[in-house]
Amino acid sequence: MDIRVGDVITLKKNHPCGEKQFLVTRAGMDFKIKCLGCGREVMVPRSKIEKNIKKILHQGEGNV
Repeated sequence: MDIRVGDVITLKKNHPCGEKQFLVTRAGMDFKIKCLGCGREVMVPRSKIEKNIKKILHQGEGNV
């Protein structure tokens, strides 16, 4: 999967605050994602993220 820093990803499951969209702030073997609802940052392993991604909005594409 082509996921870069600055991309906004939509996950299948909601964050506890109710938001489904996250900003990627670090990419590698682990991803650091920031909830666009409450601003909390979470480190998640690549394997778990790739299974739960529903949609990727790359940095230069349309509005969020």
